[in-house]
Amino acid sequence: MSVSEYTKRIFLGRALRSDKLEETLLPKRIALPVFASDALSSNAYATQEILVVLALGGASLYAYGAWIAAMVVLVYFVVVASYRQNVHAYPSGGGDYEVVTSNIGPRAGVLVASALLVDYVLTVAVSISAGVASLASISAFVEEHTVVIALLAILGITVLNLRGVRESGSLFAIPTYFFMFSIAVLVITAVVRFAMGDDLQAASAAYEVVAENEYAGLALLFLLARSFSSGTTALTGIEAIANGVPAFRPPKSQNAANTLLALGLIATSMFAAITFLALKTGIKITDNDADLIGLPPGETQKTVIVQIADAVFGQATWAVAVVSISTALILLLAANTAFNGFPVLGSVLGRDGYLPHQLHTRGDRLAYSNGILALAITAAVLVFIFKADVSALIQLYIVGVFIAFTMSQIGMVIHWTRLLRGPVPSDRRAAMIRSRVINFIGACLTGTVLLIVVATKFLRGAWIVCLLIPLLYLLMQAIHRHYQRVSDELALDDDDEKVMLPSRVVALVLVSKIHKPTLRALSYARGSRPAVLEAITVNVDPVETQELLADWERREIPVPLRVLDSPYREITRPVVKYVKSLRRESPRDLVTVYFPQYVVGHWYEHLLHNQSALRLRARLMFSKNVVLVTVPWQLASAVDRGDLPQNEIAAAVRYGSAEQTDFDSP
Repeated sequence: MSVSEYTKRIFLGRALRSDKLEETLLPKRIALPVFASDALSSNAYATQEILVVLALGGASLYAYGAWIAAMVVLVYFVVVASYRQNVHAYPSGGGDYEVVTSNIGPRAGVLVASALLVDYVLTVAVSISAGVASLASISAFVEEHTVVIALLAILGITVLNLRGVRESGSLFAIPTYFFMFSIAVLVITAVVRFAMGDDLQAASAAYEVVAENEYAGLALLFLLARSFSSGTTALTGIEAIANGVPAFRPPKSQNAANTLLALGLIATSMFAAITFLALKTGIKITDNDADLIGLPPGETQKTVIVQIADAVFGQATWAVAVVSISTALILLLAANTAFNGFPVLGSVLGRDGYLPHQLHTRGDRLAYSNGILALAITAAVLVFIFKADVSALIQLYIVGVFIAFTMSQIGMVIHWTRLLRGPVPSDRRAAMIRSRVINFIGACLTGTVLLIVVATKFLRGAWIVCLLIPLLYLLMQAIHRHYQRVSDELALDDDDEKVMLPSRVVALVLVSKIHKPTLRALSYARGSRPAVLEAITVNVDPVETQELLADWERREIPVPLRVLDSPYREITRPVVKYVKSLRRESPRDLVTVYFPQYVVGHWYEHLLHNQSALRLRARLMFSKNVVLVTVPWQLASAVDRGDLPQNEIAAAVRYGSAEQTDFDSP
């Protein structure tokens, strides 16, 4: 085993056979943290986003916080109910993309897929940045190296996901349940203390908020809409379960639907409780520290959850630290939802020809490795560009997912309408009508939210997403046209069913020197019995060329050697020119060019040899009716690497595959 393979096995584990795929499927207790970590983690900042926007009009507007939170909870349950219909109707894992493609059309499906892909990337960037920011509030070192630590976090989650969904899910389950437990303890402790008559007040309750403006009438309505749109970040991640149905154990649809319901109940309960405690303890928080009068100089504002923990646990600083750490962990691991959703969607799009086919295949650990790496690299670039700034990234968030929500629900309404037009048993008709009503309400509600989100966030950064989604859509359409064009060109027609033999096969063996690789290539070419066989060499150095001709005659090699002149000491052009001349003389001839080559065993040996033949091969590939054949010769370093068992080395030497092609050396 090579060093690279050994290192890969250490980090990723042993490769899994394809028939082990069933063993990687997830039970509900593991699927919940795998697919719901993003939705659960949103509770760490959704309430805070609502209050930050309301603070623009002064602390008096916090009175609207409870109503806005109630609207968010209502939308949450409508979306969960709608997606439960999706899971049962389309369990193959295409999610919103499959629903929209099947019912509205392929173009609409690609648009939804573009929105989801962008949102998955933003999920990773926002979650990682928020998690690092949470750690930075308790560590000066993290605060000084935010971007580096965020990139390292992405790398760590990438490695864990490359090990496989089941294994990474088991690792991520612990911090997810730890976060749920810590919030539950926080809420229960607060309720008990309220019942005992304790007056729980946050430290910021005594501060004053400097209003940006006085809001009334339409301006107030717009501010409330903006606050609501910020609160809907709590809904991100719901669609991941619909996209990940194939990862569940049988019965897949039922288990996915039950997990989705559990997510809705847990997430909304946490969101409602955190919002209630934030308002009850009098927390005040603003977008800028300068707008909060009373905040000690040089001190930054604490997050809403940390302020609640301070008010509830009082002197028990260790309990506050536990809540802070659990929150930071869930924020970091929230990216895992995207790491499970993006590769699956990428695989479906790769299968349909809208993304590179490489995204459709599974890696050594039966995970969609190429999709995982593509997501990690894109998110890392985004984190680097925005310097892991949550405030900047959060403005790009949520647009894509509500595009998917809305179009998916429209697609489901069309789906149920089409089925109801046909013969349906009476007991099923009532259920279908109920499902259609649920999806119709979901479409209206999410469509309204989408308009609010775009209107309130467009100038604050959402325009970037509104530009990226169409660009990605156009790119995916271009990829699809390419694959379609290639498929059309390769498809057989009536004339192709008759095998047309070439008039002759003209074989050319490239020669730089007379050595073992050259003699093997000549032997192989002679064994193929072409109509015409000749060796060709390029006259770069007249003295060496004369020595080669003399040696050729002395060895009595039974193949004519043709010398191609090269006044400018170039190898590629004379050979290409000669091949083209043969093609012009007899267009129906097939020209076969044999490349003697030798295989080196170490990467650094590649740097010591010329690559002239590689350039020549690249040029000849574009010539019609020209076949390129490489004849390898393994050097000792290649045979001694130990990658093959001893009983296979002889076969490797004789028939081994090409790695290093060299025409003009050694």
